[in-house]
Amino acid sequence: MGFLGFLLLGLIAGAIAKAILPGRQGGGWIATLVLGVIGALVGGWLGGLIFNADLGAFFSIQTWLLAIGGSVVVLLIWGFITGRNKSANA
Repeated sequence: MGFLGFLLLGLIAGAIAKAILPGRQGGGWIATLVLGVIGALVGGWLGGLIFNADLGAFFSIQTWLLAIGGSVVVLLIWGFITGRNKSANA
């Protein structure tokens, strides 16, 4: 998968993860892209370790599920980090 395909996958996976998670997550499309790409990396890395998954194909359902799952995990972690900072300042 090329670099632009990876960015597109991260952007879409991040948007889907934001839609899946309840509540309101801050950040615009740039934050979605960054968190989605990080989530795709995390999902791909964990998928390779746990499931021995081959993530080279863009249109593979396995690639998409792992990227979305990784994005959900990253968004949850990001929510805990930013939630603590907002409550500490209030």
